[in-house]
Amino acid sequence: MTRERLRLALQKSGRLADASLDLLRSAGLSVNKGANDLLYRIDNAPIDVLRVRDDDIPTLVADGVADLGVVGLNVLEERDSAARAPEEIMRLGFGRCALKIATPDKAAYEGPYALDGVRIATSYPHILSRFLDAHGVKAEIVHMHGAVEVAPRLGLAQVVCDLVSTGATLEANGLKPVQTVMESEAVLIRAPRPLPAALAPVAERFVERVRGVTAS
Repeated sequence: MTRERLRLALQKSGRLADASLDLLRSAGLSVNKGANDLLYRIDNAPIDVLRVRDDDIPTLVADGVADLGVVGLNVLEERDSAARAPEEIMRLGFGRCALKIATPDKAAYEGPYALDGVRIATSYPHILSRFLDAHGVKAEIVHMHGAVEVAPRLGLAQVVCDLVSTGATLEANGLKPVQTVMESEAVLIRAPRPLPAALAPVAERFVERVRGVTAS
């Protein structure tokens, strides 16, 4: 059965959630929450909005469950490089942050080679692994799903690799950022296969609306 409405995946909660909805409204789209908090409807365009976990968005778009998505570049890059990947359309200019190596305040750091043999706690093991490989560093990665900044105090790791916006959380835990692993912001992504003929022009118009907002 051919779908008649485009599906757009957005983060349902977290740092990009409100900004993503604001982007739609700035693009002239009328967002209707309706009775279901997980599925919003655009009243003035044939688009449905799926509100999901941020780390599910690349998979939903790659598998064609959603046609487009807005997600942090950090989340997109954390996907296993062997998995099918969605295509990045454009950077959106909001949700800027950086994935950084952070050490205890009094620890010395003289470059990536200082991480050799060190235990590093992170929620981004794939990105960190590629960074370490690029610098020829062999470190032990401790994969955590949250509260990475407490790892040194708990004795789980000597160093962390965490997403930093203001640095306040690191500072509160006696840590200092010393190395940028990657810069991140919100990006618009699409499925890696052609859209159905009926939905392709809808996607093109949506992308042009978003492009107009980001260019202003």
